[in-house]
Amino acid sequence: MKIRRRTAAAMAGVLAAPLLVVALPTGTAFAHGYVSSPASRQAQCARGTVKDCGAIQYEPQSVEGPKGLRSCNANLQQFAVLNNDNKGWKVAGVGRTVTFNWTFTARHRTRDYEYFVDGRKVATFSGNNQIPPATVSHNVNLGSAGRHKVLAIWNIGDTSNAFYSCIDVNAS
Repeated sequence: MKIRRRTAAAMAGVLAAPLLVVALPTGTAFAHGYVSSPASRQAQCARGTVKDCGAIQYEPQSVEGPKGLRSCNANLQQFAVLNNDNKGWKVAGVGRTVTFNWTFTARHRTRDYEYFVDGRKVATFSGNNQIPPATVSHNVNLGSAGRHKVLAIWNIGDTSNAFYSCIDVNAS
């Protein structure tokens, strides 16, 4: 009798495991993305355009932190180089309206995307709490000519986290 119960319990576990994997909420480790063009700071590191970037060169899509931050590195010490404005980042020559292209290595439902120019919010695009395609583009008016640091934020729809990308531009 004990063998039957053990066998039945084992079979129930084997059958239930795939259902649990599908039914349990996914964590943020499955969501990754960054601005690929104009090349964000992490994209420049990943491409080798800027050297000596540390870990970010291997995982440009991983700058993830709590929503509401205003830092290039999402307050992650291992990506602190992204906050260094004197690092020698390549500055993209752009017009006053720029198309920012996000690349997602793993997609997650999206609340919205926010864009800040020199700390001033200039645009928000709704994600409609949907899973985005592999790439997403937004046209953003920077507001003025000159050199700017743009902070682009991908706010995840079903977690408390967001992904951060800084892009250095010179608008004509």
